[in-house]
Amino acid sequence: MTVTEFKDGLKATRVWRSMFRRTNGDPALVVSNNVFLHLHPVRLPARRIHFWETMCLGGLSFALFVVLTVTGFLLMFYYHPSVPQAYQDMLDLEHVVSSGVFLRNLHRWAGHAMLIAVFLHMVRVFYAGAYRSPREFNWVVGVSLLVFTILLSYTGYLLPWDQLSFWAITVGTNMLHSAPVLGPKSKFMLLGANDIGDSALLRFYVLHCIFLPLLAAVLMAVHFWRVRKDGQIRPL
Repeated sequence: MTVTEFKDGLKATRVWRSMFRRTNGDPALVVSNNVFLHLHPVRLPARRIHFWETMCLGGLSFALFVVLTVTGFLLMFYYHPSVPQAYQDMLDLEHVVSSGVFLRNLHRWAGHAMLIAVFLHMVRVFYAGAYRSPREFNWVVGVSLLVFTILLSYTGYLLPWDQLSFWAITVGTNMLHSAPVLGPKSKFMLLGANDIGDSALLRFYVLHCIFLPLLAAVLMAVHFWRVRKDGQIRPL
C-alpha cells in the first residue's frame, strides 16, 4: 500500500470527516470552521442544552477548572518547588498565611471534584450515545481531557512533599518503571534522576502549573467549539 492510498483510506473514515469540513473556498465557512476565528457558532438548539440533557456536568467541570486555576495561581505566591522549602511552605499555609488552610483545601477538593465531574460527564456522554456521528472527534478530545485531568491530579500530588505524597509518587513511578521497553526511560524522564528529589519536584511543578493546564485549556476551547459546531449535544 502506497502513502497516497493510505491517506485516501484515512480520509474516507468517519473520524476524518468529523474532524474536517469542506469549505469550497467560501470565506464565511473558513471562519466558522476555525476554532480560533469563530469560537461560538451562530446556532445551537435550546432543547439540547436543557439541564436533564447534560446535567451541567461539562459546565461544572469547566467551573472547577477555573477555581483550580485561580486558587493555584494564588498558592504559587507562597510555594517554592525545592526540597528543603516545599513542606515548610505547606506548614506556613496552615499556621502563618491568613486563610491559607481554606485556600489550600479549596484547591485540593476542587481537584477531587473535577476528576469526579469529568468522569461522570464521560459516563453520561457514553450512555446517551453522544459520541456518535458527527461527534467522533469531540469524543476523542473529551477522552484526552479526561487523561489530562488525571495527570493534573497526579502531578499535583508530589508538591506538598510530605510522606503521603512522596510514597504515592514512589509507587506510581515504580509501576511506570515496570512497563516494557519504554518504562525505565519514561520514569527517568519524569523524575529527572533515578530517585525522587529536587529534579522530580521541579518537573512535577512545571507540568502541574504550566504545561498540562495550557494544553487542557486549548483542548477545552476545541471541545466547546465542537459541541456548538456539531449543532447539538446528542443525536435526536
